[in-house]
Amino acid sequence: MLPPDATVADALARIRNPELSPALASQVYVTRSPTETPTGRYLGACHFQQLLREPPGTLVSSLVDTNLMPIGPEAPLDVITRYFATYNLVALPVVDENGHLLGAVTIDDVIDHMLPEDWRDNDDDSAGGA
Repeated sequence: MLPPDATVADALARIRNPELSPALASQVYVTRSPTETPTGRYLGACHFQQLLREPPGTLVSSLVDTNLMPIGPEAPLDVITRYFATYNLVALPVVDENGHLLGAVTIDDVIDHMLPEDWRDNDDDSAGGA
């Protein structure tokens, strides 16, 4: 999460964090202060590909995608999966009823919830072999 006065250089530095999953590094969420969770008001997302195309000194506030609508923390799984499929997303912001960013749901989270709880214990290699 970054404030609106952060630059493209700041955003690219943030997504280079090796602790971020590739899905979470695909976009940077822009919020008003505070930027710690729960944040100030969610303003939108800046996509990694767009950040790569802009000069380093550009403010992220000028690149915010306001068309990516966040979901609420109580959104049902079927709504979330449809949203991911419809918009080809890898991550989706989660905001509370006051517009504060709480976190993000990733495509990995969605897949984990769709599979049976013991799917990792299954040693069946019938999925096509690697």
